[in-house]
Amino acid sequence: MSKYDIIVLGSGPGGYVTAIRASQLGFKTAVVEKESLGGVCLNWGCIPTKALLKSAQVFEYLKHAEDYGLKVKEAEHDFDAVVKRSRGVADGMSKGIEFLMKKNKIDVIKGYGTLKPGKKIDVDGTIYSADNIIIATGARSRELPSLPQDGKKVIGYREAMNLPKQPKKMIVVGSGAIGVEFAYFYNSIGTEVTIVEYLPNIVPVEDEEVSKQLGRSFKKSGIKIMTSAEVTSVDTSGKGVKATVKTKKGEEVLEADVVLSAVGIKTNIENIGLEDVGIVVDRDKILVNDFYQTNIPGYYAIGDVTPGQALAHVASAEGILCVEKLAGHHVEALDYGNIPGCTYCSPEIASVGLTEQQAKDKGLDIKVGKFPFSASGKASAGGNKDGFVKVIFDAKYGEWLGCHMIGAGVTDMIAEAVVARKLETTGHDVLKAVHPHPTMSEAVMEAVADAYDECIHI
Repeated sequence: MSKYDIIVLGSGPGGYVTAIRASQLGFKTAVVEKESLGGVCLNWGCIPTKALLKSAQVFEYLKHAEDYGLKVKEAEHDFDAVVKRSRGVADGMSKGIEFLMKKNKIDVIKGYGTLKPGKKIDVDGTIYSADNIIIATGARSRELPSLPQDGKKVIGYREAMNLPKQPKKMIVVGSGAIGVEFAYFYNSIGTEVTIVEYLPNIVPVEDEEVSKQLGRSFKKSGIKIMTSAEVTSVDTSGKGVKATVKTKKGEEVLEADVVLSAVGIKTNIENIGLEDVGIVVDRDKILVNDFYQTNIPGYYAIGDVTPGQALAHVASAEGILCVEKLAGHHVEALDYGNIPGCTYCSPEIASVGLTEQQAKDKGLDIKVGKFPFSASGKASAGGNKDGFVKVIFDAKYGEWLGCHMIGAGVTDMIAEAVVARKLETTGHDVLKAVHPHPTMSEAVMEAVADAYDECIHI
């Protein structure tokens, strides 16, 4: 029986990062993976979707070339080639993870891993043991009873990025990051898209002004949006699919070639041996302490299977903290109030901290600033004037409570707010930090200036 210091179950952005950091810290490490290295994020999520979205963005530029003084003969897209490029990007990244495993002398154990008592893992009949086992099995597309997925007419995100042909009509149920990213992609290449959202606003976790801005941008691009609406049943017996949608006005039947169910995720905690070991689970999540230890010594869990935000960068951060704590390092518990969220539709969305409504609900006295990209020289020059930066500060102490952005490239800008909040930077500190001109990022400074009634350009 092979013995390790650490075995990681799952090789997504939580698992493989954890394994590499463990190896760097001198632990003899193995990772167990039943499919491809990199997990869902790298193979069927974050990375290949961004490749699809980039193709959509390039196609949009070609269609609007005349706006930039350029002439391009009618642009066409090749759906199969777009999908093939996306898969190629994912495959290349997975091979990169294989290289990193070899570089860091991490054993990759291929197969289905099941936890056993006594800090052991059974991988397809072979037993491995470790001083510490870290569960990083991730999550999958959640299914609703009223929306069972058949993988053909009612699909999840995995099928959405690998369809055999482009649908003429698509219904997207759910408007979180997955839903709006695919809605943007398919709409941009000519599919007629309808979004059905149960709550009053799309991207409902975002600041309300951001939600409304995305709604305007999407409607302008031809996406139909139905909010406060629920798909109660689907009929797949015909050539396409018929979805019955309940709204405040009554029921409506929508017809499409395919329905994408984007109503959240379900953790992969079944059939991995949690019950055999006695690991406590609550509401589909493995319960852990601040450093990811379960109730059973020697067993840890990180990523989507735990109660924190189900985001790739959260899983990576959790795994690093977990193994650094095991190595005896002095580490701080992760601040889940300072986790950035990014959505890669067009316009992009990025946010961190409290929304304006959340700050008000806490009874805080706040200063709010906002700067529209329509007043940004860089945004105007780039032809991307939709959106804004919004900031929220505590009026008394100047604490940066929240930052919310919607516009071109904002997912690359949000880190400024994350780092500033980590360093307890005040609004006046941001104002006195010189931002380069012309850039999209100076909109952050301008929004802060607006909060303090010092804005120059609006």
